Amino acid sequence: MKKFKLSTLAVAVSALGMLGFSAASQADQQLVDQLSKLKVNYNITDNRAAEHGVDCAALGADWASCNKAIITLTNDGPEIKGSDWAIYFHNIRQVLKVDNEQFKITFVTGDLHKLEPTDKFKGFAAGESVEIPIIGEYWQIFESDVIPRWYATSQDAQPKVITSTDTEDLHKFMTPFSGDLWKRTKDDNNILMNTENRYAKNEDVKLLPAAELRGQIMPTPVELKIHKQDADLSKGVALDLGVMDKESADVVRNRFGLLGVKVNDGGYPIKTSVQTQQFKGDMAVPGAYELKIGEKGAEIIGYDQGGVFYGLQSILSLVPSDGSMKIATLDAKDAPRFQYRGIFLDVGRNFHTKPAVLRLLDQMASYKLNKFHFHITDDEGWRIEIPGLPELTDVGSKRCHDLTETKCLLPQLGSGPDSNNNGSGYFTRADYIEIVKYAKARNITVIPEVDMPAHARAAIVSMEARYKKLMAAGDEKGAEEFRLLDPTDTSNTTSVQFYDRHSYLNPCLDSSKRFVDKIIGEMAQMHKEAGQPLTTWHFGGDEAKNIRFGAGYQDKNGKIEPGKGIIDMSKEDKPWAKSQACQVMIKDGKVEDMEHLPSYFAIEVSKLVNAHGIEKMQAWQDGLKDAKDSKSFATKRVGVNFWDTLYWGGFDSANDWANKGFEVTISNPDYVYLDFPYEVNPQELGYYWGTRFSDERKIFAFAPNNLPQNAETSVDRDGNYFTAKSDKPWPGAHGLSAQLWSEVVRTDEMVEYKIYPRIMAVAERAWHRAGWEQDYKAGREYKGGETKHVDTKALHNDWERFANLMGQRELAKMDKAGVGYRLPVPGAKVVNGVLEANTAFPGVAIEYSVDGGKEWKRYQADAKPQVAGDVMVRSTSPDGKRYSRAEPVTL
Repeated sequence: MKKFKLSTLAVAVSALGMLGFSAASQADQQLVDQLSKLKVNYNITDNRAAEHGVDCAALGADWASCNKAIITLTNDGPEIKGSDWAIYFHNIRQVLKVDNEQFKITFVTGDLHKLEPTDKFKGFAAGESVEIPIIGEYWQIFESDVIPRWYATSQDAQPKVITSTDTEDLHKFMTPFSGDLWKRTKDDNNILMNTENRYAKNEDVKLLPAAELRGQIMPTPVELKIHKQDADLSKGVALDLGVMDKESADVVRNRFGLLGVKVNDGGYPIKTSVQTQQFKGDMAVPGAYELKIGEKGAEIIGYDQGGVFYGLQSILSLVPSDGSMKIATLDAKDAPRFQYRGIFLDVGRNFHTKPAVLRLLDQMASYKLNKFHFHITDDEGWRIEIPGLPELTDVGSKRCHDLTETKCLLPQLGSGPDSNNNGSGYFTRADYIEIVKYAKARNITVIPEVDMPAHARAAIVSMEARYKKLMAAGDEKGAEEFRLLDPTDTSNTTSVQFYDRHSYLNPCLDSSKRFVDKIIGEMAQMHKEAGQPLTTWHFGGDEAKNIRFGAGYQDKNGKIEPGKGIIDMSKEDKPWAKSQACQVMIKDGKVEDMEHLPSYFAIEVSKLVNAHGIEKMQAWQDGLKDAKDSKSFATKRVGVNFWDTLYWGGFDSANDWANKGFEVTISNPDYVYLDFPYEVNPQELGYYWGTRFSDERKIFAFAPNNLPQNAETSVDRDGNYFTAKSDKPWPGAHGLSAQLWSEVVRTDEMVEYKIYPRIMAVAERAWHRAGWEQDYKAGREYKGGETKHVDTKALHNDWERFANLMGQRELAKMDKAGVGYRLPVPGAKVVNGVLEANTAFPGVAIEYSVDGGKEWKRYQADAKPQVAGDVMVRSTSPDGKRYSRAEPVTL
């Protein structure tokens, strides 16, 4: 694993270089040094500017939606006179207008903007604060929309991060939200989660006595019969793991040890065997097992080695967190609901380290998740070493301030001008092989994704750097071998993340196919060396379009409608529209039109995948939308990650993919995108275009195999009920996958905050079909707030059991594993001077403070404290080492 850090040598060389600067360069560096000490404040003042007199449509804002903010720069040092400077800053919302004549803001690429002085700039006087009002597209309704690490530049001076923005504590350079800034529209019916509203939400989930949780396994088995006697593990366990390979057996032994159960020959005997022929019907599937726990020993019979592994995880699930070492005797028969139970991790937007990946694989194994979808490339980074193409990591894995992009990619998403943070980094070949081996030992299949033809900027820039280097060396053939751009293509195209045509790999070039073939071959070889042959190749395929042709824009030369952004569409092109190579293909009839190019390329790539002996190709469904059906592809199997939001029609469009023969893995943003916030509160981290919240309770209530049902148990993005019905047949889902995209998830700590403990609810729905989940029935209509098809009492009881298991047992196990999961912020209210508090997971300890957080006391529900004045609450982890966000109690 490689992380890029400034070495002592590099710093020394830089310092020596400074000695050779001209007087002007020294002045430039002094100017940058001064600018880096500015105090920055970013204050969002209006998220519904169109309602308050701003003509967002005329500014070209999508759906005529824009926000207002004020950038304040305060100079606490001596006067800054120079005007030959620029401040680069990250903003996920494109800046449309600047309302201070001293400054201009230019969009660079992606989220990168450049603030510069105009000829009217007066300098920054000592002690002066300068306000720069701006208008940006859309809205900024979670504080994580504000991105850190702004930086100053001037000519050839060394760029410097503005110190006040060099932090993950956003409140250090932004104004916290107040009022209704968290609302997207005036009709936003979401409920802001404060302590009072959170208390009301949690109130129906009671603390269950230990006896009611006895014998409960997570995720829930198909059949479970609990007996009165207990089995005693206090003397350890004697494990008969002869049917397992050594690596998997070691995983099991280590897990017992982690939970405080010794492994020794004199302990409680656990026998294992594989007896495939014993399983019939729905139980005759990989991963099925039978478990018998008696007073004197336990036996696991697996359909396969995976079934034995899962049976052992069920015993581990029963191990209490209080050190008592007694588990219920029971009989269980179990089999997974879906053969695809996945977690997706994006390391392209921001890099995440190998230890974080390995911890994720550990937790996936503990909850019987078996597919690790590894998103290792995107526009913002290439994260895997490929022999023979060193530029992919030398250039494509690094971000720094290089306007030529021959040494690195331009800064994005809070990485600033340096390569010493999680904006940069990659996995070596050895790292990747180790990860695959680690996954294999835990019964997890690794599915690498190299996203294309869109989201390919890191690869394209890297291969352009390679092209220039080899051309300079006189090697024209080598330079052209893996080039991904057609030099004739001058298309003006804007990607979903605001990149230009350099974000789209050209599907019409033979060199693009050679590149893909090279990557697949090298990845397949890594898997072979790891002992887990590559069986699924993820093509990506999503969002190969120009967003300016979206429904929220209109042409200034056409009929003007209210509520849409006005732009000059004559200047916009579809991807590759001006590529001569693509025009020839369309002229020759190889492709119908530009719209069909992504699906055409997917079919071509499937031929390469098949030639490498890989039986399945997978993609985000929109990347295959113009193919007739799954038989259009060369591989034996074709899977899609289905990511249409349900309330925008996904409850119906999912059927189309299944009916065309695709293996549909449910990956809906509005339920299982783990980068989205836990709750409607501006201080929560994440994107939110698909929903304003997805907490454990919502995910637990998700019905992945009857999508219309969810209209009765959830709301749309704006907190409104919706109606769902499909008249089409539904062959059924192939699997369920939860995704963590990393645009604003910059650190490993953020990764763990976002994934855990939601992973438990994901695993429950992927493994177990609950009794309250209904069979899909074509034509049945579900109306939120009206119809009553779903047994909500059964759903509530099921959730109450599960929430108690999390709070009273499972979180403590994550503590022991060193996982930095999110602790729920408590609900609380003060009634007649008495503090009442609760939590989403009964059993999690709550603390309160009456002196602004200087001293914290344990809250006891059976001895509620009398309080006066301001009160704050927080929850604490079972090991007492971590705390939730502290919030003041609403009075």
